[in-house]
Amino acid sequence: CDLTPLDFFLWGYLKSQVYVNEPTTTRALKEEIQRCINEIQPHLCKMVMENFDKRVRMCMQSRGGHLPDVLFHI
Repeated sequence: CDLTPLDFFLWGYLKSQVYVNEPTTTRALKEEIQRCINEIQPHLCKMVMENFDKRVRMCMQSRGGHLPDVLFHI
């Protein structure tokens, strides 16, 4: 499973935000990526890190065993 915040959140979040405006050139794509990164709010990062902490604790409790899929869709 992907536990790091970049794996389970950032790439999917950025992709969903970047392609809203359907950039048609490489330059436009790069500008959209930069814009979306700049718009990420601190409270969103805080929520992501809290969720990451929850995932780590659940991994420790299950001693590295299988985790419920629902945990990864929250």
